[in-house]
Amino acid sequence: MIENLVLRPRKSAILEKHEKEEGQGLIEYALIVVLISIVVIIVLGLVGGELNGLFQDIVNGLST
Repeated sequence: MIENLVLRPRKSAILEKHEKEEGQGLIEYALIVVLISIVVIIVLGLVGGELNGLFQDIVNGLST
């Protein structure tokens, strides 16, 4: 009986802590994905014109 009174709150606290850590990990992964997306968008914006010209040259070369 006394063991249940002592162990039950500890078990509950451990489970709550684990759930909070899991949520924190998901947020960290989401932030990493957002940062990578921002970097990709910036790089494509800077290099996009050159890539478009390159692909257009390929299309023109294939059509002749």
